[in-house]
Amino acid sequence: MQTPRSWVAGWLFGASVAISFGADLQHPRLADGDGSVAISGEKKQWHAITLTFDGPYAHERDESPNPFADYDLSVTFSHEEHSYTVPGYFAADGHAAETSAQAGTKWRVHFSPPSEGQWSYEVSFLSAPNLIGGEVEGEPVELLHGKSGSFAVGKTDKEFPDFRARGRLAYVGEHYLQFQGDGSYFLKAGADAPETLLAYADFDDTRALNEKKCPVKTWSAHEKDWQEGDPTWQEGKGKGLIGALNYLAGKGCNAFSFLPYNVDGDGNNVWPFVEPRAKFHYDCSKLDQWNVVFSHAQRRGLFLHFKMQETENDDHRLGHNKKDGKVRAALDGGKTGPERRLYCRELIARFGHHLALNWNLGEENTQTTEEQLAMAYYIREVDAYDNHVVLHTYPDQQDKVYRPLLGKEELTGVSLQNSSLLKVHPQVLKWRQQSQKAGHPWVVAFDEPGDAGQGMPADPDYPGMPKDYQGPSIDDCRKYTLWGALMAGGMGVEYYFGYKLPQNDLVCEDWRSRDQSWDYCGYALEFFRQQKFPLVEMSNRNELIGNQKNDNSKYCFAKEGEVYLVYLPKGGKTDLKLAAAEGDFTVTWFNPREGKTGDPAALQLPLTAPDQEDWLAVVRKK
Repeated sequence: MQTPRSWVAGWLFGASVAISFGADLQHPRLADGDGSVAISGEKKQWHAITLTFDGPYAHERDESPNPFADYDLSVTFSHEEHSYTVPGYFAADGHAAETSAQAGTKWRVHFSPPSEGQWSYEVSFLSAPNLIGGEVEGEPVELLHGKSGSFAVGKTDKEFPDFRARGRLAYVGEHYLQFQGDGSYFLKAGADAPETLLAYADFDDTRALNEKKCPVKTWSAHEKDWQEGDPTWQEGKGKGLIGALNYLAGKGCNAFSFLPYNVDGDGNNVWPFVEPRAKFHYDCSKLDQWNVVFSHAQRRGLFLHFKMQETENDDHRLGHNKKDGKVRAALDGGKTGPERRLYCRELIARFGHHLALNWNLGEENTQTTEEQLAMAYYIREVDAYDNHVVLHTYPDQQDKVYRPLLGKEELTGVSLQNSSLLKVHPQVLKWRQQSQKAGHPWVVAFDEPGDAGQGMPADPDYPGMPKDYQGPSIDDCRKYTLWGALMAGGMGVEYYFGYKLPQNDLVCEDWRSRDQSWDYCGYALEFFRQQKFPLVEMSNRNELIGNQKNDNSKYCFAKEGEVYLVYLPKGGKTDLKLAAAEGDFTVTWFNPREGKTGDPAALQLPLTAPDQEDWLAVVRKK
């Protein structure tokens, strides 16, 4: 292993830093490439088109020049309507997922064109010591700098749920993200757990630094869900995790989350580097294998929730109370210096072309407001696609962390956590309304509902589930988390699995442990997809059903005068104020437990549910 770089000066965003480079190159050395350009992938709208350049020979562990920190490959793609400058990366031999190569002459850029027609490209390839630091200008790498070309892009041929059928998911100044292809808006429901999803034995050099607490996964319970024609690597690796994604998508869910970097954290078993803390040297083969998984997820309609760091390694502040300390894994101690800039750039270059994702600045993040904004600003600067940027914090620090960020355009949403399911609805409502008042509407998602010990429980009959379990039930989670978030105008939910229950957040590798709850998620998502409600014109209107306190007794989400959704967690009756509405209305009852919708009937008030279970009334103007 190489001697790590020594830091001579600290980094404050915008200030200078001195770095001592080693002179070592890995040997033996091979010749540089010939400067050729290969274009691969389906040349269709929204599909990933890859440009692979045959450039300078390099090794992952080279110190000077370092292929990650000392080179800047970017390609500008131009169309009569658009221009995008997309970052690239060192790709070893160009087949590293299969070969586990650490060295080679291949450099790569991924592009997902938003339009049909003729596209041109021009290459910028620069080099200088510590170019990633942003304080020096690079010199052109003559082998590739200035190369140009063009290609034609046709119409996509994909169908739902493949995201390529719908286009890129974008923030459009509303409380929901919108697909730029078909114009539909996105609601999500899926898995927040396990945060250690990428701690997978089939990925190169993936191992546990604390095997007893958090071993690596095989995802063997889902190998049966892998299907012929699905991707693998290295003669059949990957079937467990690919199968798990198939299972989740097959239940009708559309999102999952993961940590790309958890060294010194709870899991301590995921890192994108060649060694756990080798922050300037990235593992090309491992990251290519991650991309096989992410690409399959997007084909199956699964949103990628990148939780970029966690509370234990986001800065030098220790724990919930942010005590001063020293965390070896922290990138620049929390500031946006060379380590963090490179980390963000590598993730964006390798995975930012995917169509439906968000960059979450950190789980239970403890960086300062200034540090959070600096990181978000840099992501915005590098990510040509302007993907969704959110932030997660402790349950009791929402006001402290989020209020200073209201109105800041760097952030397009929040990723909420709480310690009680009963707080989901009012908290989503609060931050949706507060961001609206600040003039920059946030997309609000509930990504970690419930207390740390329980969260979303396993199904009652799942092995290991306590027979005397007294915590929130799966019915409570459906009512107050899933529907509580949706009826407040939230983007949706991801479920956390508490550490006291089977298949918890750190060790889970069997999503069937929550099989029934995934059904409830799928029913809700399919209902909204079929009904095509005018979501961006709707808002929470609990006062129309007598719930001025915005408690969990009943919820109303409406476009007044046109459509009203009334959710009754315990059935029963409720009034609905239609005084401002003209015309006749119908009511249709939806069963959230079975995903069934009844026939419309003439509206009669008060609304009366079929029984004492939870029901959703859809009241529409004729």
